[in-house]
Amino acid sequence: MNSPSSPNAITSPIPARLLQLRSAMKQHGIDATIIPSADPHLSEYVPDRWQGRSYFSGFTGSVGTLVVTADFAGLWVDSRYWSQAEKELAPTGIRMMKIASAASVAHIDWLVESLSGGQTVCVDGQVLGLMTARILEQNLSAKSIHLKTDIDLLENIWTERPGLPLSPIFEHLAPFAAISRQEKLALVREQMRIKGVEWHFVSTVDDLAWIFNLRGSDVSYNPVFAGHALIGMNDATIFVADGKIPAALQAILAQDQVKIASYNNAANALKALPANSSILIDPRRITLGFQQAIPTGVRVVDAINPSVFMKSRKNAQEVAFVREAMEQDGAALCEFFSWLEGALGKERITELTIDEKICEARARQPNFISPSFGTIAGFNGNGAMPHYRATPESHAVIEGDGLLLIDSGGQYLNGTTDITRVMPIGTVSEAQKRDFTLVLKGMINLSKAVFPRGTPSPMLDSLARAPIWAEGINYGHGTGHGVGYFLNVHEGPQSISAALPEAHTAMEEGMITSNEPGIYRPDQWGVRIENLLLNVPAMQTEFGEYLQFESLTLCPIDTRCMNVSMLREDEMSWINNYHALVLQRLSPRVSGDALTWLKERTRAISK
Repeated sequence: MNSPSSPNAITSPIPARLLQLRSAMKQHGIDATIIPSADPHLSEYVPDRWQGRSYFSGFTGSVGTLVVTADFAGLWVDSRYWSQAEKELAPTGIRMMKIASAASVAHIDWLVESLSGGQTVCVDGQVLGLMTARILEQNLSAKSIHLKTDIDLLENIWTERPGLPLSPIFEHLAPFAAISRQEKLALVREQMRIKGVEWHFVSTVDDLAWIFNLRGSDVSYNPVFAGHALIGMNDATIFVADGKIPAALQAILAQDQVKIASYNNAANALKALPANSSILIDPRRITLGFQQAIPTGVRVVDAINPSVFMKSRKNAQEVAFVREAMEQDGAALCEFFSWLEGALGKERITELTIDEKICEARARQPNFISPSFGTIAGFNGNGAMPHYRATPESHAVIEGDGLLLIDSGGQYLNGTTDITRVMPIGTVSEAQKRDFTLVLKGMINLSKAVFPRGTPSPMLDSLARAPIWAEGINYGHGTGHGVGYFLNVHEGPQSISAALPEAHTAMEEGMITSNEPGIYRPDQWGVRIENLLLNVPAMQTEFGEYLQFESLTLCPIDTRCMNVSMLREDEMSWINNYHALVLQRLSPRVSGDALTWLKERTRAISK
């Protein structure tokens, strides 16, 4: 193991940056500043321009909220990031504040408890989600604490702040774009009619990309672009940075009555809406700044973006393409794992090598565009950090005994993949096999579920946890997230997690969701096994329609890590049937060492 210390451990620029921030706060009469992990689109992966939380804290994880006062700085992070935050915050003087989940608003509770009436909290309204803003305002006003949202304190301090991302936008074309732009706009407008509105404002980048069959590369891993759209009943306007859409593509869009305007004009377009008109906005998917730009005479309808539901329900043609992408991805993984097993003990292999080689294998497949997220390759103790990422400064060599956890995925023109597998290195202990088998039992239990159509997805979470809970063990992340179609690897509205069930999380045919329970032993090892599942019809009875899961992911689950004595007959049958399917689907796509590896790793198990 190389040194785990932060690259900033010797000299960190963070204290000086916080000093500048506090100076600006004093100048503007601000007592506390909130810097969220957010951009004007409320994206999960934030472009460099809006990485203010990272710039002022030194914490590089994707989720966290920084709060700064005159004598305190704290970063609120959930359990996925506790180990990472502890290391990265060590040289900064910022205190790590542990929270149960990324959805927690514990930092708001802290502000209410720590500040006095008459004091002022500042957060940039352009990156503050409307729903969060409402919670923040309600809690602060109850204690007569003022909220200031009309200033971006970072702008004048962050002198080297990046500009808007300028990568070109391209069209997602047929046959992979199975629904045309005209059809998608017609579907959205039909929902607008039902809601009784004339306009709909879209800020979320995956909704924008899906509606207009456009893709980009403004953020790592997800093929999306920074932009907004104002959709009317007869035309629509997309707001993006100048020069991002080539003239030829602009002409194609114009044929569908889609105009292009400057990114910075989106708020002005809202301000110019006619009096007595009406607009649909999604309070979970729009920032406070844009909501405030809507004139008071315009009737506002709060509702979930219609495209959230539409893009989550893949049609038959899209599903066929996704199945093909899963075969391509599985073939790449066969090549990778056969190389890895052959190279162990003969070459120096590190966690960084794993990332490099798995990306190379995927890049040889047709229609591959990029990884769908940063590869997580964690050996032993590193695998116990769910969002671990090896760096040149801190990574492990793959040698000795233990478990290697690899969570990776690919973006293909015909689908998005996400898979986690754990393989043995050297000798695996009985305790490690026990954890692996418990996770496998949970993963199988969810995979076999049959449930009424419309079941809120969080209600399925306990199916995966039950075998793990039975042993007094738990894991701190959700069991499953929705997955896009050549879009965001994390997609809603469904989420198999401990979240409170809501109507919009209902499971419907065509949704793709991950199944990834885990067990994590800090500084020892981690186990997570992940397949993507497709909602398909199961049966119809007098009690209604029922759905079940089709396992989309095609890659062997390493039987060498299993304690077969812990498995029931039906669980062993599931494993053997799954491996038979993997062998059948992948055999035509691999040859040589990869085919030999595939046949060996899909051998049937028995007691």
